[in-house]
Amino acid sequence: MRKKFDTFGVMIDMSRNAVMSVDSLKRYLPLLKKMGYNCVMLYTEDTYEIDGEPYFGYMRGRYTKAEMKEIDAFATSLGMTVIPCVQTLAHLNATVRWNQLPRDYGDILMIDDERTYEFIDRMFATLSECFVSRKIHIGMDEAHMVGRGKHLTQYGYEKATDMMTRHLNRIREIAKKYDYEILMWSDMYFRSWNNGVGRIPRTKMPQDIIDTFPQDVIPVYWDYYQECEENYSGMLYNHEQFSKKTWFAGGIWSWRGLCPFNKFSIDSMIPAIEACKKHKVRNVIMTMWGDEGAECSHFSQLPALFYIAQYAKGVTDEEVIKKKFKSLIGIDFDEFMQIDLPNYVVPFEGKPRNPSKYMLFADCFNDYLDYTVKPGSAPYFEDCAAKLHATAKKNRRYAYVFNAAATLCDALAVKYELGLKTRRAYEAGDKAELRRLAEEDYAKAIKLIGIHEKAFEKQWMFDNKACGFDVQHLRFGGLKNRLAACRRRILDYVDGKLDCIEELDE
Repeated sequence: MRKKFDTFGVMIDMSRNAVMSVDSLKRYLPLLKKMGYNCVMLYTEDTYEIDGEPYFGYMRGRYTKAEMKEIDAFATSLGMTVIPCVQTLAHLNATVRWNQLPRDYGDILMIDDERTYEFIDRMFATLSECFVSRKIHIGMDEAHMVGRGKHLTQYGYEKATDMMTRHLNRIREIAKKYDYEILMWSDMYFRSWNNGVGRIPRTKMPQDIIDTFPQDVIPVYWDYYQECEENYSGMLYNHEQFSKKTWFAGGIWSWRGLCPFNKFSIDSMIPAIEACKKHKVRNVIMTMWGDEGAECSHFSQLPALFYIAQYAKGVTDEEVIKKKFKSLIGIDFDEFMQIDLPNYVVPFEGKPRNPSKYMLFADCFNDYLDYTVKPGSAPYFEDCAAKLHATAKKNRRYAYVFNAAATLCDALAVKYELGLKTRRAYEAGDKAELRRLAEEDYAKAIKLIGIHEKAFEKQWMFDNKACGFDVQHLRFGGLKNRLAACRRRILDYVDGKLDCIEELDE
């Protein structure tokens, strides 16, 4: 059984507000190299410069050509390969909003429009100048509504598979011009005949799908949701029917909020690694997405990155892995793993849930998510905060990451069940408790959220470019302003200036 992979890399999402700075990458890549990673993909939907496209990535923290060349040269000096990872069909919402490119529907480019292919040609020309690698990942995933917008109006109905094939053939022509070998997400080749679902148990693939997939294109099967080897193996078997070159893309969960899911990443990727070895997959990458704001520092995911890399090498003794981790990072493995704890206030099964984010921003007068709250959880968050503050004091290098998580727990100790407490006191007619909540808990929550915001901003600015934090300022500003407004309304109610609080009545 294969113990090593030809490519074992990471894909870092630079397109959901956070774009890691060059300096940050120069701190990050050496760690990855020491762990055993030899490849990095920078997932850039529009966050890179393209010659002749001034609006592409405007005010989004895009990498300049000089920066891309610097990153590539630095990675090469470490013995790592940088593969550009872009989008050539969908996932281009930040770009199409400028109305500079032909659009089919939503964030999907217009297939068959020559302007689309002129744009992709400029994309390839710029990237080929900046990166040594002759591989390029062209995306093309989750184009759910391809052919259902302007293309439908202009040309009539057409099968998505036929459109995808024609579009891919045009991209292949452009790729040959720049001597590129193409990688692409494979899910659309399953969605087209599987009711829009990209994963399916082990099955015999339709022959027309097999015949459609070009043999000079490398399919990339992405999956980070399973905890059973059989599920991964089934999909790898399905891929084997139309390509022997399939890459696997797993996930280090960074995309569900302000804190990582190191434990779930390990639990879901160990069976994935086993399935890849069983099916002789030679190339594996670990994705680190940034959906909904990219709040999670990638330095907070070091335990999962290290554990999975060791397992891929064939090191399966957990105590050995933990000992090696402390030698490299300087923090006890189990102690570092405590950075996951804010999301474990309520146990979850299956896909991770992120109460440390949704209850931080939940409106105290709208009980939409109060049903998920575990009453009496303040001591849990206080204990988490104490542990994380202690780690921050002991380790200067990663103190900023642990401080951000610790101050989040400080705030959640008050804010997590504040809406539930408010509604229960109101329903009970307990004006004394409502006054106490307004004068003490609401005021304290606003203060602690402000402290966390500063720690979070420090983390962001140390790891990332400044562009994108405007979104976070608006979120935290809105949260604090709303809490202040709720506080005033409660006090007006208990002081008799309001007959009721309408939202709480409803």
